Amino acid sequence: MKKTFKLCASLLAAAALSPATQAADKYPSRPIRVVIMFPAGGSADIVSRLVTQKVGDMSGFNFVVENRPGAGGNLALDAVATAPADGYTVVFATPGIAINPSLYAKVPYKLTDFRAISLVGEAPLMLMARPSLGAKSIDDLVKMSKKAPDAIRFGSSGNGSSSHLAAEVLRSMTGLQYLHVPYKGGGAAMADVVGGQTDITVLPIAESMPFIRDKRLQAMGQTGRVRSPIAPDIPTIEEGGVKGYASTTWYMLAAPAKVPQDVVDTLAEKFDQALRQPDLREKLQNVGVTTINGGPRQAGEFLKDEAARWDKLITAAKIRLE
Repeated sequence: MKKTFKLCASLLAAAALSPATQAADKYPSRPIRVVIMFPAGGSADIVSRLVTQKVGDMSGFNFVVENRPGAGGNLALDAVATAPADGYTVVFATPGIAINPSLYAKVPYKLTDFRAISLVGEAPLMLMARPSLGAKSIDDLVKMSKKAPDAIRFGSSGNGSSSHLAAEVLRSMTGLQYLHVPYKGGGAAMADVVGGQTDITVLPIAESMPFIRDKRLQAMGQTGRVRSPIAPDIPTIEEGGVKGYASTTWYMLAAPAKVPQDVVDTLAEKFDQALRQPDLREKLQNVGVTTINGGPRQAGEFLKDEAARWDKLITAAKIRLE
C-alpha cells in the first residue's frame, strides 16, 4: 500500500512539473538577437526589421535587432560565429558572409561556422554619378576615368560590401579606373557623392531612387540581370553595354553552425510563413527586394555557390584586403 502511494505521489509530482519543464525548454523562451552587419537606416537594416517584425507578429517571437557595423561586416559575423549555438543569436546576412573569407587576407571565422536558415530575397544596386560629373553612360565614365590617375572618386558603403564588389567587378570587365573611398555604411557614401566629395557610388536601389527622382544623382545603370519593378525605366548595366555583368545584394538568416536542428526547423517554418504573406512581399518589393523565400537546404546551397562564384571573381580581379 505504501509503495502504491509513493508511486502515485511520484507520478503526480512529475505531471505537475512537466508543463513547467516543457515551457522552459520550448524554443524560444527569451528574445532572439538578430545581428546586422551594417548601420541603422541602410537596406540590410530596413529589410531585417520588416521581416523580423512580420515573423514576430505572426509567431509571437521577440526579435531584438542589433546593428554591429565595422570591418566590412566581419565584426558582426565573428560575433555570431562565436556565439552559443542555441538559436538566440543569429545574423541577418548580406553577401559579405560569402565574400569576406576570399576577399580578406585573414578573417576570424570560416563559411562552415554558419548554418543557413532562410534565403529571404535579393535586390539590385544602382550605379550613380553626381550630375556635374558630366558622364551620361558607362562608356563615358570609363573614358573619363582614364584621363588622369584617380580622376574618378568612388565612394562605397565599406570594404567588402556589395557596393564595393559590384564596382570591382565592373572595373575588371571594363577597365574603369577609380580611387576607392570606403565609408561605414551607405548613408555616408550617399551624402558625399551628393555633396560632391566623391564622383560615383553603387548603392541599393531603394536607397538610391529618391536621389535619382529629384535629380540629385544621375543613374548610370542597375546591377541586376533584369530591371527592378521600382525602376522600370532605368536600364541594367548589361543593357548599357557590359555584357554578362550582374551583381545583386541578398539577405539571408543564418546561425552558428552547431545550432540544433529543431531550432533551424522552427525558424525556417516561421520565416517561410511570414514571407508568403502578400503584405510583407509588397513591402519588400517597395524597397526593391524580390522575395526568394528559400528554406535551409536552398539557402545552404546558395551560400556555397555564392562563395565559390565570388572566390573566382576576386581571384580574377586580384582584389585582396588586409
